[in-house]
Amino acid sequence: MKEMSLVEIDQKKCKRDGICAAECPTKIISFTNQDRFPFLVENAEEYCLNCGHCVAVCPHGALTLNTMIIDDYPLIQKNLLPGAESIKQFLTSRRSIRKYHKQAVSHDLLAELVDLGRYAPTGSNKQQVHWTVFEDKTKLQDLSSLVIDWVKLMVKQIPDEITVIRMERLVSSWEKGEDRILHGAPHLIMAHSQGNLPSVSSDCVIALTYLELYAFSKGLGTCWAGYLTSAANAYAPLKKALGLPEGHKCFGAVMLGYPQYGYYRIPNRNAPLVTWL
Repeated sequence: MKEMSLVEIDQKKCKRDGICAAECPTKIISFTNQDRFPFLVENAEEYCLNCGHCVAVCPHGALTLNTMIIDDYPLIQKNLLPGAESIKQFLTSRRSIRKYHKQAVSHDLLAELVDLGRYAPTGSNKQQVHWTVFEDKTKLQDLSSLVIDWVKLMVKQIPDEITVIRMERLVSSWEKGEDRILHGAPHLIMAHSQGNLPSVSSDCVIALTYLELYAFSKGLGTCWAGYLTSAANAYAPLKKALGLPEGHKCFGAVMLGYPQYGYYRIPNRNAPLVTWL
């Protein structure tokens, strides 16, 4: 076994095909010719993204990244991967759910959803997404009430008449006992992080997308909490109620629960707005 400070290569398993070096995103693994084994570029450890691609891409199991144990690399079970048509049907069948059963989602399943979210891609593999999971439905009612308070303030400031009418309807519905903010969902999952970090906004949104699609596969329904997300970073009482750490921003949240109704058709969408170059 040839040991390097960051990567170990089992020379008995290594076929010197150079795949690990070719796939390393920061090019800190070098492979110059087939007369020698791949090696770590001198003084390059600090540039490692800890993405694990070098280990994951080796078909021979010859590499070990010292920052991870081999159990962190489960084998890909290709027989479980869905085909293109199955994926297309899955993605186009997903709907935003605004009517939920009262049944709560188990803590274990909520934890499973968040765990899946960690596999979403992040900029430079920084993995800086933080999660807050609201399990208590009564807390969601309090959050909706605070969003309504924010909406009442915004109505006085927004010049756009159509937006004002829409917001006034939210308030009117709330006063009649209808929650059009979080729609009576039993749970809310929020993604947040330090507000000044590069790519963190898209990282949180992508991670939430992973989470909510996985939730759909588990028979759950989700809906993006747009009003809450907008209010979270603008209304101090709501930010406090959300428990956002100092310097953190809410970059997205989804309400979640078991859907009251199922869907039977896929509604049409506008053609893509695309420029071909």
